[in-house]
Amino acid sequence: MSCIVDFKSVSLAGLESSPAAEALAGLRANEARYFMNKYKHEFTVVPASESQETLDYVNMILKEERALEFAAKPLQTSRFQVENIRFAYVFYEDGLSVNVMYTVDNPKKRAVGFKLSEGMEIPKELEGRFKFARQKSKLAGTIRGSFFVIKGEY
Repeated sequence: MSCIVDFKSVSLAGLESSPAAEALAGLRANEARYFMNKYKHEFTVVPASESQETLDYVNMILKEERALEFAAKPLQTSRFQVENIRFAYVFYEDGLSVNVMYTVDNPKKRAVGFKLSEGMEIPKELEGRFKFARQKSKLAGTIRGSFFVIKGEY
């Protein structure tokens, strides 16, 4: 069952099993605010157990592009299109958020982004492979993020 992420009152719904639940909820709310402000799009999430197709899509890109497989348990996903861009998100129990931004008509603007919830360690799968920039957020505190450009067609 999908639910709209409220960025005005941050909810832990669906993230309770995460040791970083509050920070991850703030990170998820930060994404919801971004999509509402930029695209007037309501950011909705579904339990990972109900969204195998989205998990398979994200995992395929991670594996084929960078041989990445995360040990952390996926808790929620989101998948939608705004304008000419397809987005897919996975929120993991350890506090990691992975997103795929895939423009339909411009192969040069396709990427996978990683965001780490405030206070979480860099996952061993990403350690030493990516540099992380810091970003301040009223909802999520200090977010560390990185990305790579998608070269293949998905």
